[in-house]
Amino acid sequence: MILLNDYLYNGDTVVKILHSYTQDLKKSAIGNNNGIDLAHSNCLLQMIELLEHNDFLTAQSQKIREFYKYMADKYPFLAFTFKGRIKSLIRLEEKINGNIVEFIYDHYRTTGTFPSETEIKDQIGRIKDLIAYRIVVSLPKCHLKADENRQARELGYLYEIANALPDFLEERGFNPELSGIEPCSMTIDGPYRKYYRDYIENPNNYGYKSLHISFFDNTSRSNIEVQLRTKEMDDNAEIGPANHLGYEKRQEKERSRREEIPVGKCVFFDDAYERGMRLQELDLSKVDVNMFGATNNNLINDGCGLYRGRLILPYEHLSRFQNDLI
Repeated sequence: MILLNDYLYNGDTVVKILHSYTQDLKKSAIGNNNGIDLAHSNCLLQMIELLEHNDFLTAQSQKIREFYKYMADKYPFLAFTFKGRIKSLIRLEEKINGNIVEFIYDHYRTTGTFPSETEIKDQIGRIKDLIAYRIVVSLPKCHLKADENRQARELGYLYEIANALPDFLEERGFNPELSGIEPCSMTIDGPYRKYYRDYIENPNNYGYKSLHISFFDNTSRSNIEVQLRTKEMDDNAEIGPANHLGYEKRQEKERSRREEIPVGKCVFFDDAYERGMRLQELDLSKVDVNMFGATNNNLINDGCGLYRGRLILPYEHLSRFQNDLI
């Protein structure tokens, strides 16, 4: 089996690793008539294109910045950040394999049969967050009355922002894409509910909460995702139980899936499961990748986007008012 792990110890750059892994994965897929590995390699090709031809990011981030300016004018009393990043190679590989494992497992549990190659490929095609922007909002305590609920107020502003975002970006060349996921909060206006994946109304098992919406950028011909969170939600995702590093419970869940679908029942499940588990067990301190270093799996200096992604833009807006009640 072709594994990303085997390409991380030669001191190569992330782009070189991507080229080598993708080419070998594609060659193996063709030789074994494995349509899922072929779709997997095609998804990785999108990452190569993005890393090698990223001149459009400046223009794209400037358009996103227009929404930041809109928010600064409309909500001067809020504190908020705008962040943009290109997905890291390891996170992309985890997501591809995770989507395959979860979909096959759920399909098998529900129907007692395995999905078709076409259905599994569709799960890989759903990955549209190679470029993602995150908006995190916070209402300073000085703007709260004694009996006001901070979480409720922040959530109200977050949904207001969510209702303004689709039309604002569509006017600037970003077409919102159907989410295909229901239900969505009734707080989101009717015309926009079909675009959002509402993980606030429907948090995952680790308490992850966020609003996600995908757009197609007509200028760069690429997909982007925008995530909207309150500071509390962001803390939970970054340093709380939903953090990527807190994977012990995920490992237990993955192993239970392995027990229910024994080796040999579905080759696509077997391959994706093995790749995903090997990545979870990766010792980053032993990895030899150009511009990457780690003391352990928590102390990491990532200058190449192997593990933490590449930053596109950081914008910060601090509340303009610290004394006046708004």
